[in-house]
Amino acid sequence: MIDLDAVRAAPVMREPFTYFVANNVLTSDALVRIGSDFPKITSTGVYPLEELSYGAQFAALIEDIRSSDLESVLTSKLDVSLEGKPLMITVRGNCHRRDGKIHTDSKDKVVTCLLYLNAPNWDSSGGRLRLLRNGENIDDVIVEVPPLGGTLVVFKRSDNSWHGHLPFEGPRRYVMFNWVTSQVTLAKNVGRHKLSARIKSLNPFTRS
Repeated sequence: MIDLDAVRAAPVMREPFTYFVANNVLTSDALVRIGSDFPKITSTGVYPLEELSYGAQFAALIEDIRSSDLESVLTSKLDVSLEGKPLMITVRGNCHRRDGKIHTDSKDKVVTCLLYLNAPNWDSSGGRLRLLRNGENIDDVIVEVPPLGGTLVVFKRSDNSWHGHLPFEGPRRYVMFNWVTSQVTLAKNVGRHKLSARIKSLNPFTRS
């Protein structure tokens, strides 16, 4: 489902950290099919793939994400070795107004990818991912990315890979996939997300 040529064609920026944004990596038809099979997520927060039920079209997208072809393209574009590194996949369905605070990803992540699965338009000023020059000012923007369906954002984790977004509350769908440093790291992160997901299932009013 993922158009690897669209991923290859996206220009890579190296300053102040390494990232790229690829548009239209999914066709409009693919977005509709994936949307019909998207996991039924009613709460906020990110969910480990293992905790979700979904249909065949969403499963086909996950196969593409796990493919050696995509890993090879990202390895080349980012100039980073991903061979043998575990892949962690999580899914978000909804955003809480408290989400989006400025942060960098944890040091046990090597590469972060966000594949948005929303409608092909986004009217709100909130919920647009901002890659930032520092960890203090949400308006010191390198690039702002509306979470349009079929948009892929990829960056190498670093101590200055700051990102966040203005407040938004409502449906905001994406698959996040991260190559991480080790199986121990993978188990730790997946375990944390599983615990959070189970707490939410017991209390549907829990927010994160």
